[in-house]
Amino acid sequence: MAGKAAKKQRLFNGRDTSWMQFNRRVLEEAEDSANPLLERVKFLAITGSNLDEYVEIRQAGLMQRIEDGYREPGFDGLRPEESLTALTADIHGFVDAQYACWNHRLLPELRKQNIRLLEWNELDHEAHEFAQSFFQREVDPLLTPISIDPAHPFPRVLNKALCLALLLRPKRRSSSPQVLGVVTVPRALPRFVRLPADDNCYDYLLLQDLIAQNLAGMYRGYEVLAHAAFRVTRNSNLYFEEEEARSLLETIRVELHNRRKGDAVRLEIETGAHPDIVERLRVNFELEEDQVFRGEGPVNLSRVMYLYSDIQRPDLKYPPFTPRALHLSRKATNIFEDLRTRDILLHHPYDSYDPVVSFIEQGAQDSAVVSMKQTLYRTSENSPMFQALIDAAANKETTLVVELMARFDEASNIRWARSMEDAGVQVFHGVVGLKTHCKLAMLVRRDEDGVTRRYCHLGTGNYNPVTARFYTDLSLLTSDPQITERVHMVFNYLTAHAEIDDYRPLLVAPLTMAESFLRLIRREMEHAREGRQAHIIAKMNALLEPSVIEALYAASQAGVEVDLIIRGVCTLRPGVKGLSDRIRVRSIVGRFLEHSRIFHFANGGDDEIYMGSADWMPRNLFERCEVVFPVRDAAARARVHDEILPALLADTIKARLLQPDGAYVRACKVLKDAAPFSSQDFLMQLAEGKTDLNAIPLPVTPKPAAHRPAKRAPRKAVAAD
Repeated sequence: MAGKAAKKQRLFNGRDTSWMQFNRRVLEEAEDSANPLLERVKFLAITGSNLDEYVEIRQAGLMQRIEDGYREPGFDGLRPEESLTALTADIHGFVDAQYACWNHRLLPELRKQNIRLLEWNELDHEAHEFAQSFFQREVDPLLTPISIDPAHPFPRVLNKALCLALLLRPKRRSSSPQVLGVVTVPRALPRFVRLPADDNCYDYLLLQDLIAQNLAGMYRGYEVLAHAAFRVTRNSNLYFEEEEARSLLETIRVELHNRRKGDAVRLEIETGAHPDIVERLRVNFELEEDQVFRGEGPVNLSRVMYLYSDIQRPDLKYPPFTPRALHLSRKATNIFEDLRTRDILLHHPYDSYDPVVSFIEQGAQDSAVVSMKQTLYRTSENSPMFQALIDAAANKETTLVVELMARFDEASNIRWARSMEDAGVQVFHGVVGLKTHCKLAMLVRRDEDGVTRRYCHLGTGNYNPVTARFYTDLSLLTSDPQITERVHMVFNYLTAHAEIDDYRPLLVAPLTMAESFLRLIRREMEHAREGRQAHIIAKMNALLEPSVIEALYAASQAGVEVDLIIRGVCTLRPGVKGLSDRIRVRSIVGRFLEHSRIFHFANGGDDEIYMGSADWMPRNLFERCEVVFPVRDAAARARVHDEILPALLADTIKARLLQPDGAYVRACKVLKDAAPFSSQDFLMQLAEGKTDLNAIPLPVTPKPAAHRPAKRAPRKAVAAD
């Protein structure tokens, strides 16, 4: 058993360690003085929200597995209790680094810019009067002070709700035991109270500090001995048997209510909190000592995002960027006429997302469009696309496949589903037991030439015009008959579970995708053995699937060059002698969230390019409905081949390279001869017409071990099947 665990640890990095390293890369952006100051504050807030989600899902899941008796080691060779111990220690160190960044890097720099977070004793008379007036007018009416005694049991503290805990002693019964008090800080109010200040100055007081100064008035008859802000994180996994649910929508609605009251998995509390307060809270929430996390500053660091939005200082933020607009072909009078002659590839946010919105809106308005179908995983609260579907339902067949279990967007999607059904849209919830994660929209149109055609949008990102401004994603608009016919078949699978044997040219999970990717990797191995071009470039959010990792190891050993651009978790170990010498892994963390998925296979010189919604993770390949599609249009292929991938592989400023030992190092420190280059900055400048493709430097990579193929053969394509 020990030998198997050691072998796994040689083959795979730990999942949790890899995730923590990703969040550290985000924290590095908060620490980096080269970034605008308020952007650094934003990055720190992102690390807080990232950690919240990881604790309430992943850490909670590990605790649940331990409680359920699971002892089988994971792919990294660690049993659940070993993973949990290592993860918890890692989180403690990370929290210390977060607060060090806030207190020692950001706050001093903010003060230099006349942005101050003040303590109560720093307020002048005017600020003091303003704060007290604000408390009486806006805060006090929302507060419900509670004291804990036999008649008043401990309140049910909601998930991630900021609270104040108090240690109280009755004034009239001084010999009585001390009691605990709890005040929940209203979620409806910002965590930072802006105070009167001179022009171009920003002074703030933490809302929790303002409430703390008024505790005595809320607890008359008690002496307030001590107080501390705290927050509890609860298990937010949804647990139900989908096959047994009579109404999936109603079942998820109930589970969402239960999520707010799940078992506690973390207690965050102010550094310096009275030991009696900490112990009483820990015991009440049934937590171990190592599940208590102390922070010197705002208990919920994700809320510092408010400062970014409230402070109007453009000089402390990234310069504004206007995405490139789509221009139709000169002879085209509408998008459909244009798509009959070419495919359109959009790279967001460098290309505007408006054409995607317009595609749906035109479909709703065009009387020649007789049918519309679309998937929904996540969207914005007031999405114009889904209003268009509601409008379309009045005069054409309209279908929406809604994923009700999109984590933390379930409530929003339930509202959308009900609104759609009320408007006459046919709403489906996908295949039982599988999440619908593919990004598809299909319009059926009776064109002017009398032919009925399908027009499709296939994407790597959600139908969300808001996140499209700061997520990098790809959209393909096409009328390719083979692709659109297969998209039609995918919708039949989603609405009727009607399967076909062959979805080519699409790769469809959980039906054909995993094996198709493995065949494509094996094909590159055959090319390498025959001395032909053999190169895999894959960009995604995460790489976890063991069968794919082992296939990539085999490809490396066969002579295939492998470049992976993995933003987040990667359990593959690159550059290990004899195992993965030819594999290189980079992670790019910058202004935009890298979210697109691209898969490039050299194929002996007849290269193939795919894009889609799936990462190489077990959940994407086997537990979700996903679609990966080919890029066939010559101009679109050239853009990926000559612009997007070369820029990403040349990045030395925002890229970090994964080392054989699992550490990430900035590319500029490893590739010392490489020119300074930021892929995101370059792509913005390219979109604005300020540069051209000649500005992309040739990438510098560590030299792979020598490989001599058994024999050489003329270059030709090899079928994947």
